Amino acid sequence: MRPVFRMKRFLRSQLHRLGWDIVRYRPSPKWIEDKDSFQYQKQFVQFDISLGSVVLDVGSGPYPFRHATILADLYVKDSPHRVGELLRDHRPFLVLDIEHLPFRDKSIHFVYCSHVLEHVDDPKTACSELMRVGRRGYIETPNLAKDLLFAWSAHMRHKWHVVAINNALHFFEYTERQKKGIGSPAWDQLIHGPAYHPMQEAFFRNQDLFNVMFLWKDRFECFVHPLSTRISN
Repeated sequence: MRPVFRMKRFLRSQLHRLGWDIVRYRPSPKWIEDKDSFQYQKQFVQFDISLGSVVLDVGSGPYPFRHATILADLYVKDSPHRVGELLRDHRPFLVLDIEHLPFRDKSIHFVYCSHVLEHVDDPKTACSELMRVGRRGYIETPNLAKDLLFAWSAHMRHKWHVVAINNALHFFEYTERQKKGIGSPAWDQLIHGPAYHPMQEAFFRNQDLFNVMFLWKDRFECFVHPLSTRISN
C-alpha cells in the first residue's frame, strides 16, 4: 500500500471517529433543462409541427416555446405563479386568460400549454377552451411526486396535481397536507445546489417521470376531482 494512500486512509478514519468525512467537491454543471423546458421535452415528445403553422404558447412566461408564433400570458409583471420575468421577443404577445381565449374555433394549429393548468381555478373550462381553439396541442404539468419533493404547491400556488390516463386528464385538488410537501428545502437545495450530486442527473435526465407530458389531437377528456363539490364534471 502506497504511503500517500495509507495517510489518506488514516486521516479519513480519524475524521470518521469525529463524525466528519472527506468529500471531493465538484461544482454542479449548468443544467440547461432547468432553464429551458424544451431541452428535455424534445427528448420525450414528438411535436410534429409543420412549417407555417399557427402555434400559440399559453402562459409563455420566462421561457417561451421554441416553435410558438404567438406568445400569451395572464401576468405581465412579476407573479407568484411563476419564477423569472416574462420574456417578450419579436413574436406577437397577448395578455389573456386561458379560461377565455379570444380565438375562433379550431383557428390554432397547435396550442402549447406548459406548467399552467396546475394554477387555474377551473381546469375543465380551461381545457375546453384549449380544445375549442386548437386542432392539436401539448399540456405539461408537474406531477404529485415533483410537487411533494420540492414542496412547491403552496409556494407556487399550485392548486391541482394531474394524472394522465389514455386520452384523459384527471385533476385532483391538493389537500392542505399535500401543499406542504415534505416540509423541507432539502431536496430543492440538493437539486439546485452549487455542488454536484448524482441525484441531479437522475432528476434532470428523467423529466418524463416528474411531469405529466400530454399530447392531444382534436379533443381529450377532462375530469376534475375537487375537495368540495363546487366544480362538477
